[in-house]
Amino acid sequence: MTRRTDRLGELFKIEISKLLQKGLKDPRVGFATIHRVDITEDLSYAKIMVSVLGSDKEKQDTLIGLRNSAGFIRQFLGKGIKIRKIPELQFILDENLEHAHRIESILHDLKNKGELD
Repeated sequence: MTRRTDRLGELFKIEISKLLQKGLKDPRVGFATIHRVDITEDLSYAKIMVSVLGSDKEKQDTLIGLRNSAGFIRQFLGKGIKIRKIPELQFILDENLEHAHRIESILHDLKNKGELD
C-alpha cells in the first residue's frame, strides 16, 4: 500500500467508527469495532476488518447489517471526506482477536497445570 491509501484507510476507519458510535438505524448491527481498512491502489475497493462482540448469530447479523448499510456509509464518507471517488466497501469479520484470546487462554491453562514454565 502507498502512503496515500494508508492515510485514507486510517481516515475511513475513524469516520466509520464515529458513525458506528452514533448508531446505524439497522437493528441488526451490534457492538462492532473497526480494526483496519485496506484500500486498493486505484481506490476501487476498501476491505473493512470488523470485530463484533456477541454470539455467532449476532456476528453474522451485524455483518449482514453492515453490508446492507454500505451504500449509506459510502454516502456518509463522501460528505465527510473530500475525494473524487469513494471505494466500494467490503465488510469482513476479523477473528484475529478471538484467536489470540483462545491461544492466551490455552497458554494460561498450561502454565497453571505446570506443563509450561
